[in-house]
Amino acid sequence: MKPIGDEHIIRSKRAAPATRFNPTWALVATILGSSLSFIDGTVVNVALPSIQRELDASAANVQWVIQAYALFLSALILVGGSLGDRFGRKRIYVIGIVVFTLASMGCGFAPNITTLIVARAVQGVGGALLVPGSLAIISATFDESRRGAAIGAWSGFTTITTALGPVLGGWLVQTLSWRWVFFINAPLAAITLAITFWRVAESRDTSATGPLDWPGASLVTLGLGALVFGLIEASALGLSSPLVVGAIALGVVGLVAFTLVETRSPEPLMPLHLFSSRTFSGANLLTLLLYGALGGALYFLPFNLQQAQGYSPAESGAALLPFTIIIFLLSRWSGGLIQRIGAKVPLVVGAALAAVGFALFAVPGIGGSYWTTFFPAVVMLSLGMALVIAPLTTAVMNSAPVTQSGAASGINNTVSRAAGLIAIAVMNLIFVAIFNPAFDANLAALHLSPALLHALDAQRGLLAGAHAPAGADPATAVAVTRGVNLAFLSAFRVVMLVGAALALGSSVAAALLIEGPGFTAFAQRVRRALPIRTRAAEQSH
Repeated sequence: MKPIGDEHIIRSKRAAPATRFNPTWALVATILGSSLSFIDGTVVNVALPSIQRELDASAANVQWVIQAYALFLSALILVGGSLGDRFGRKRIYVIGIVVFTLASMGCGFAPNITTLIVARAVQGVGGALLVPGSLAIISATFDESRRGAAIGAWSGFTTITTALGPVLGGWLVQTLSWRWVFFINAPLAAITLAITFWRVAESRDTSATGPLDWPGASLVTLGLGALVFGLIEASALGLSSPLVVGAIALGVVGLVAFTLVETRSPEPLMPLHLFSSRTFSGANLLTLLLYGALGGALYFLPFNLQQAQGYSPAESGAALLPFTIIIFLLSRWSGGLIQRIGAKVPLVVGAALAAVGFALFAVPGIGGSYWTTFFPAVVMLSLGMALVIAPLTTAVMNSAPVTQSGAASGINNTVSRAAGLIAIAVMNLIFVAIFNPAFDANLAALHLSPALLHALDAQRGLLAGAHAPAGADPATAVAVTRGVNLAFLSAFRVVMLVGAALALGSSVAAALLIEGPGFTAFAQRVRRALPIRTRAAEQSH
């Protein structure tokens, strides 16, 4: 065995020569494997309106299609990181890909909404094993001098595959079925497994020998699950419901107990000492706020585009194509920024630009050209995220010892997934609180018959999917549709402004907590980089 710091790269006696385990192939394998999970996080959103319609699902059911996956991914991703550090990152990565792919097939064949939700939960388990393994493999394969560029490449390529997912998914939904957004995972998984088996070396933290922190894993799963269940049910039952209050209280107690257990565990899932680093703490606070905003925006946007604006599924998926292009073109460059100017400046500026992007999503009304409505918002959000993604990931990984790269990656991924998980539930509460009064007011202004009002009230939970029942005259149907869409738009605007506030808060967190050169040092470097003749001209004065 060949030591690499405190790491060991493990090769069997029957393995090919060392050149077989090429870092470039390891990067390719991690990009493809991570894309499985990241594509799933965006492509399913595009399919939600079709899933809701075909499986006759309520808004709460549709939320669980997203939240079941996010819940188990968020709760168990720390376990996945620890398992990789202990038993081999390649081994756990492969197991995660297999579980994820089998669950994807289950989603594609689901006969009803309940089966789909269960299969999505199993997908989350698979994702929890493969996601932290990808970055941990990169950290074990590349030394610190090359890690930033490698993570930048990983960020760029996973971003483009992630953002291409909605385009492909929208086309599949429109031409075949929403079920194909899950079936497309199988060929990608097969290619990833082949490369991983043949070209990626095994690595593990040989100092990790104690038992896994199963009490911590159980408590974080219970805490997040109960909290999210309470928040989702609150949209229908109200915050004063005993079931809602009890679930939220249980969730808070579970998360507090998880923190206490972690302070006493000899082998914690979440090594709290990592948070003694200001950069690690600041990066995770930024992640919590910014990815919470992003999760909420990407959840509600497809419903706006398809149900309120009248976009087809393919057009809805293509609406985020500029996001793909911009982040792909800029991510590798932004990954190199941390070597030249540090993480603080790109994180502060990027998060602030993202806040502007979220605010611009609140501007469009019903109708209008995509290029003058949603395109400016997508571009601004893309520029902001392009500046954030690679420096944020590199800052997290560089602020932790390489022996705990799996744990560091797991923590940051947990924070980002939990942020989206909780943000969707909380933003849905805000959404419903705005939508319901606007829905009632808009319909009351139409002076509809009691029977028609009763039929529409029964569809309240469908949000923008509500429509005039069969038998209503065409003029009334058009008026009802507009009233529902305007109510949806009112709530959508508020949610986007909440996202803008969260993103702005993440920018402030980066400014206050991320260590390294700030704007003064950045300005000095810019002045030193000016052409020689410019500096000479200044000296002549």
